[in-house]
Order: sequence, then structure tokens, then C-alpha cells
Amino acid sequence: MEITGIITAIVVGIVIGALGRLVLPGRQRVGALWTIAVGILAALLGTFIAAGLGVASTNGIDWIQVLIQVALAAVGIAALDRSKVRA
Repeated sequence: MEITGIITAIVVGIVIGALGRLVLPGRQRVGALWTIAVGILAALLGTFIAAGLGVASTNGIDWIQVLIQVALAAVGIAALDRSKVRA
């Protein structure tokens, strides 16, 4: 993987992670680095799932793929938020 691929993965992770947080109601106590990490993981998994469903490569923006990625990010952030121990 080249440096442009790494930078692209980070940027996509930021966007997908932020969108995942936006669709969740209330406040999430998840830091920015965890949000980016969950976003990157959701983007990768969403791409593989979309490819498996045959919707990863369409003309224009792959909206179904983006929806899958954002949903995975929301689930990941919600799970991470719930797993934190509260005092």
C-alpha cells in the first residue's frame, strides 16, 4: 500500500466515522482517534460486504456502499460507547 492509499483510508475513515456518530442519538463518549479507527474499519468491511452483494461498483457514487459503511460505523461506535465503564 502506498502513502496515498493510507491517506485516503484515513480521510474516508474520518468521514465515515463522523457520519456514523451523526446518525446516533445523544452524546457518545468516544474519542476522535477511536472514531477514525472505527470509521476506517467500517469503510473496509462495508466495501467487502458491498462487493459481496454486487453493489460496490456502479456508475457515479456508490450510495448503497456508503450506507452500509455508515451503518457499520454507527454500530461500531455505539458498541464502543456501551463497552466503556462509567463511574
